[in-house]
Amino acid sequence: MTAQKPFILGGIQTDFSRNWTKEGKTFLSMMREVTEDGLESTGIGYEEIKRLNKENRVAVFVGNFDAEQYANQGHLGAFLTELHPAFYGVPGARYEAACASGSVALNSARAHIEAGDYDLAIVLGMEIMKTVNASVGGDFLGTAAYYEKEAKGVSFPFPKLFGKLADLIIQRSPKLGENRIMQNLAEISRINYANAKLNTKAQTRNWFMDSSHANQRDSSYNASVGGRLCISDCSQVTDGASLIVLASPAYAKEFASKTNRSMDSFALIKGWGHRVAPLQFYKKAEEAEGQDYILPWTRQAVVDAYSRSGLDVKNMDVIETHDCFTSSEYAAISAFGLTGPGEEYKAIEDAKIEIGGETPINPSGGLIGAGHPVGASGVRMVYDIYKQVTQQADEYQIDGAKNGISMNIGGSATTTMTFVIGQP
Repeated sequence: MTAQKPFILGGIQTDFSRNWTKEGKTFLSMMREVTEDGLESTGIGYEEIKRLNKENRVAVFVGNFDAEQYANQGHLGAFLTELHPAFYGVPGARYEAACASGSVALNSARAHIEAGDYDLAIVLGMEIMKTVNASVGGDFLGTAAYYEKEAKGVSFPFPKLFGKLADLIIQRSPKLGENRIMQNLAEISRINYANAKLNTKAQTRNWFMDSSHANQRDSSYNASVGGRLCISDCSQVTDGASLIVLASPAYAKEFASKTNRSMDSFALIKGWGHRVAPLQFYKKAEEAEGQDYILPWTRQAVVDAYSRSGLDVKNMDVIETHDCFTSSEYAAISAFGLTGPGEEYKAIEDAKIEIGGETPINPSGGLIGAGHPVGASGVRMVYDIYKQVTQQADEYQIDGAKNGISMNIGGSATTTMTFVIGQP
């Protein structure tokens, strides 16, 4: 199967600072823009899609969490037919796994290409979220948990669920102490906001955050939203989309020849991991008792990706992780193998995860800095790793990046998807 591992030919993302509803635009406007811009930037024309479709060599994979509530629309996998007749007849479907929706769409595309079913796959992740106020949106997001038991009637349930993760981190590190751990969570926030200033598509690129303000917890500036977690610990409510184009090795060679490009200008999906933990958070906490890792199935998804790629953490030059909250990034540090379990603070305090550090995390700004359009985040993370390993990340480029790993989680670390992306 190694020879069939798919190449990433190119991609794009929208500007995550935009409010599409205020612009008078809909989810279909977003889908049209990201598709047209993504295909143009990659160099794939509609006539090429028509040609491949005649031979049943192309398919569409759409990642989206909750357009039914945010946009009153389902069946998004068929909507590219509304954009251009070239998509008439092209197989398409929508994939959903809460905040990991984009990643499961991508994983399905990867699997079909590795199986030889298609030569080209268009993977589009998207979410339009600013159609409702924060309270209603928080309730919509609650359906990514066990709604009846964890979210119904709860104001902003997810900050509270990841606040419980912060509680577990503190309970497991009594010698380290609550204050030091909370300072490290504030530092994660500061780093991601600082990185976002380098990213011209980041939602918070013009926002302000520093260590002092991130440490002003439960203040008028930084109100508590979920137990120990405050506004600075949270990812953003974001309208946005991201698209990447995958290809079989044979088509990648054909495409490179046609466009006078080198195969080295593409990236390769070298490995992947997909694991599902118990849905309810208290069951996750019970299962983790006596285990080394606080999120054992998240760790296993990383191990699986390393194993399938034949690489390890020492080969990773850059990481894009799911910092829906600072507590999730903190737990991810050991899951990636940057430190041992319970030693995550070392990577933060030693500046290992900053740009210029040994293994930078979220040079894009992550979900906290760049933004978190739920169905798009998994695709956006892989797109950012692709940019890093093809030396296209501009101001936040990690020098010499050859391989990287993404981690995208859905629910309260229920579904975890990981991808190792690297130079061919």
